[in-house]
Amino acid sequence: MQTTHQIFFENAKTMQAISSKSIGLVVTSPPYPMIQMWDELFVRLNPAIDEALNTNNGMAAFELMHSTLEPVWREIFRILKPGGIACINIGDAVRTVGDSFALYPNHVKILSQMLGIGLSALPHILWRKQTNAPNKFMGSGMLPPYAYVTLEHEHIIIMRKGARKTFSSSTDKDIRRESAYFWEERNNWFSDVWMELKGTRQQLVDNSVRKRSAAFPFEIPYRLINMFSVKGDTIVDPFLGTGTTMIAAMAAGRNSAGFELEPDFTLALSDGASSAVDMANTRINDRLEAHLEFVKNRTDVGYEFKYLNRHYGFPVMTRQEVELLFNRPLRVKETEKKSFRMDYSSSPTPEDCYRVDTPIRPATSPRGKRSSNRI
Repeated sequence: MQTTHQIFFENAKTMQAISSKSIGLVVTSPPYPMIQMWDELFVRLNPAIDEALNTNNGMAAFELMHSTLEPVWREIFRILKPGGIACINIGDAVRTVGDSFALYPNHVKILSQMLGIGLSALPHILWRKQTNAPNKFMGSGMLPPYAYVTLEHEHIIIMRKGARKTFSSSTDKDIRRESAYFWEERNNWFSDVWMELKGTRQQLVDNSVRKRSAAFPFEIPYRLINMFSVKGDTIVDPFLGTGTTMIAAMAAGRNSAGFELEPDFTLALSDGASSAVDMANTRINDRLEAHLEFVKNRTDVGYEFKYLNRHYGFPVMTRQEVELLFNRPLRVKETEKKSFRMDYSSSPTPEDCYRVDTPIRPATSPRGKRSSNRI
C-alpha cells in the first residue's frame, strides 16, 4: 500500500491541479479574520482591508477579509464529489478597533457563505481549548456591566455536498470496513464537544514562519480524516501551513494535496513529513492499547464480547469492527520537489496480534462464520 502527498505553493482560490468532483474530504484551518497576526496576509490579498482598519471600521475589515476567503469555499464546492465533506476549523475573534470592543463571528460568516454556495450543514464540533492563562478576565473584571465572557473554544464546521456517498462495489465495501474505527472511539469522536485536545506547540526553524502560522493539533485532522474518509481517499487542505493535515493523512493511510501561499514553509513541511512515520505508529500504538484497556475494563465487570477482529484477534463490540485494520507506515520518501510517497504494511505485525482471554459469545460474523477465540 502506498499514498502520495503533493504540495502546491499557490493561492487556493484556483485549485487548478484538482479535478472537479474528485475529492471526498477537505480538512483545513484558514487564517482567522480579525486576528491581528493575519492582518498582513489579508492586506496583501486586498489592500482595502488596510484602509478599513486604519479608519477604525472593524466590520468593514471583517467583511473584506471574508470576501478574500469566499473564492476558496467555491473551489471546495467544485472539487468535492457528490457526498463529499468539508471540515473547517475556525475561531471567532475578539478585538478592539478604535474605541470599540466586539466579537467578530468568523464561524457564522463562513457557515453562511458555504450554505450560499450550496453545501449542506451537518452538526458541528466545539473544540474547547485549554488555557494556562493565570488571568482569564476580559473587560472590567468584577465590576458590571462591562466584563466580557472569555473566548476559549473554536468551531469545526462540517458541511456536505449533496446526499450521502454510496459504496456500491465489493472492493469499495471492503475498504470501508477496513477503515472502521473502534466503537469506543466512535462514542468519543462523534461528540459535539472536544475538550481533551491541546494546541500544537510549533517547533519551526524560522521565527518568521512561526509568527505566520498557528497550526491546529495533529489529533484534530487525524480524527476528522478517520471519521469522514476511507483509506486511499485524497484529502485536500487549501491552507496547508506547516502541514498538519498532510501528516494526519499520511498517518491514516490517505493521499493528500495541500495549497500554501508561503514558500517559507517548505522546510517545515519537509520536517513534518519526515516525522510522520514515528508519529503515525505512536498514534496507532495508542489506539491499540486504549482498545485493549477498554476490553479489559468491560471484561472485568462481566461483559461478554460477541465479536473478534479477524486481523488482530482481540474482541470488539460490533460486527462493523471485525475487519478494522491499521496499515502501519514504513517509510516516507520525497519523490520529487514538493511531493512525498508513504509506504505501508499490508498486514499487522506479530506484535500487533493479541490473544485476549475473555469470554466470547458465539455469534454469526459478517462472512457467515462462527466467532471463535483464535487469531
